[in-house]
Amino acid sequence: MFSKRREMEEADIDITAFMNLMIVLVPVLLMSMVFNHISILELNLPDLTGAQTASAEENRQLEVVIRESGIEVYYPSGNLVKTIAKKEATDEKDARHDFNQLSEVLQEIKRRLNAKNIAKKDVLLMSEPGVSYQSLVSTMDTVRSAKTVVVAEAVEVELFPDISLGDAPKKGGKS
Repeated sequence: MFSKRREMEEADIDITAFMNLMIVLVPVLLMSMVFNHISILELNLPDLTGAQTASAEENRQLEVVIRESGIEVYYPSGNLVKTIAKKEATDEKDARHDFNQLSEVLQEIKRRLNAKNIAKKDVLLMSEPGVSYQSLVSTMDTVRSAKTVVVAEAVEVELFPDISLGDAPKKGGKS
């Protein structure tokens, strides 16, 4: 006898469960996404030639020296304005540089320069080899601008945005 072949019916794929999963998964993945903000600092690195130029402006260099023990501010070059010791802490490793006091010192220097009509925007930032990267970046942020109150509103004022980097002289040596 003849056997009839049954025609195969085309099966429908049920994607309802998959669509439900996607409806839940897509918003969860979007909410857990991390958005990074990258900021770029423009720096002036020291000359590789080592050539010294003898000009009046070189003697008027503002220098900020970051040491493990604290921060030293020199203006003009070689004349110590202020030594800022680290903030007191219970543990020596918890001691941090006092960036608020550094900001106040730099704001005072900027006020004096503005009173003499000197438009100075550059600073030489020197650090010892053991200074942490976070301390260096925080010092750069502090040197670049300061928050101040003008007419009952907090604003950012520009201090010394042109930053040059260098190695700190040995303690007790000439800066």
